[in-house]
Amino acid sequence: MDTSFLTDTFDTWIDNGLEWIGDNGEWAFESLRSVLEGTYDGILWLLQLAPFYVVALIAALIAWRLMGLLPAILTGAALAFCAVMGLWAETMSTLALVATATVLALAVGVPIGIAAGFFATLNAALEPVLDLIQTLPPYIYLLPAIALLGFGPATALIATVVVAMPPAIRLTSLGIRMTPHAFIELGQASGLTPWQMFTKIRLPFAIPSIMVGINQSLMMSFGMVVIAGIVGSGGLGETIYGAVRTLDIATSINAAIAIVILTMILDRLTQSAARRVKEGVR
Repeated sequence: MDTSFLTDTFDTWIDNGLEWIGDNGEWAFESLRSVLEGTYDGILWLLQLAPFYVVALIAALIAWRLMGLLPAILTGAALAFCAVMGLWAETMSTLALVATATVLALAVGVPIGIAAGFFATLNAALEPVLDLIQTLPPYIYLLPAIALLGFGPATALIATVVVAMPPAIRLTSLGIRMTPHAFIELGQASGLTPWQMFTKIRLPFAIPSIMVGINQSLMMSFGMVVIAGIVGSGGLGETIYGAVRTLDIATSINAAIAIVILTMILDRLTQSAARRVKEGVR
């Protein structure tokens, strides 16, 4: 059975639809691009405002507060090593991309997760959508973003936000649904309003799960911004992509080491913060 006609028709609909959206929503996408790139530029400017040793020292102090002296020393030394390799600007650019994308993903994902935690029907409807997002190859999200926003950080941010949202939604919803029924009944018996029930009972129980969601969104963001280097996102991802194209193995290894350093530092910091929050709830 020849299905090429159906395939060609479907492809034509997709192409025409994307072209129509681009033509009729150009002003909206230009505004979105300006907002995204302006936010990214602001965070990058802030990160590059201080010399590398000041940033490394601040990160070391945070690590000392959350994890102890030895992790603090390793954190500061690891960040300094990124500067020694000559990749400090690229490392800060990647950090700015990850921070911007993660904040945007959480700003969208956490409220949706809270709503899904309260409404089982919404949660059931979201599950296949989230499964689809997490199953599709990450490159898929770059293609429509390129068509609508062009090349640059804005495209990388949109694709990264899409990839980073599912963990935040899932784990926030799980946290809301994990509230013990005994505490809910106690709140109802005490005459708490729905808002008070949420802020004083449901949210405190959900915060540890939400913190895990933040950590997972952060890790997904790191994976995507490296892939997004092919669309001119800047940072270490673009450095690796350029090195691969020119077979510059040494540069690609250096950039990969810097990514590993940045990922491990943020992973350990967010995990430690999540443990502190969990202990505080207990």
